Amino acid sequence: MTQQMARSEVRVLVVDDHALFAESLELALSVEGYDARRVRDDECGSSPTAALTAALRLRPRIVLLDLDLGHHGDGVRMVAPLVASGAQVVVVTGSDDPARWGECLRHGARTVIGKTRPLNEILAVVRRINQGLPVIDRAERDRLVRLWADQRRQREGRDDRLRSLTRREQEVLAHLMQGHCVRDIARTSVVSEATVRTQVKSILAKLEVSSQVAAVGMAHSVSWRAEVSVAV
Repeated sequence: MTQQMARSEVRVLVVDDHALFAESLELALSVEGYDARRVRDDECGSSPTAALTAALRLRPRIVLLDLDLGHHGDGVRMVAPLVASGAQVVVVTGSDDPARWGECLRHGARTVIGKTRPLNEILAVVRRINQGLPVIDRAERDRLVRLWADQRRQREGRDDRLRSLTRREQEVLAHLMQGHCVRDIARTSVVSEATVRTQVKSILAKLEVSSQVAAVGMAHSVSWRAEVSVAV
């Protein structure tokens, strides 16, 4: 169990690109007696690693971390480095994606709290961490981590199926994603419509879906792009 420290000795860092929310947390924590700080945009530039570098430089004991950090990118990538530095990370986010919450927990976050929760709940978590107390039920943590792992496996499966497409099938799928119909693809590619239908049928079989709409949806879900240039 972590030894409780005097609040004045506990540096709590707020990493959030919403200035009003960050300022509110900083003020509330300061009133509680903590050494509260926040990472300001004018202090850490605009590169994807700038916020992390600024946070690590301040050597916080507890970090209240948002996930959607504007031009600083996805806060998930900051969890593991902050934890490795010795910080106790609490994710405070507007995201309601449970798999994303699970990913944060998998990387070492102590817990995840929605931004819609009362301020007192966030402060209570900070107090419990300083007291060395648990802040999330083990069963709930395991459930969220499993959701993330399941989602990751599903994504990897989609990636593998998309990688199985031939060069020509990639071109056809890219056309479908641009909203082109079989007739348009045939005309652009100077082949028969029957040939394109055969290629589409092969794409659906490899992706294990039953429609062009489902194939396009799968490709968009993983931000897939053809490895070949496609003429419009």
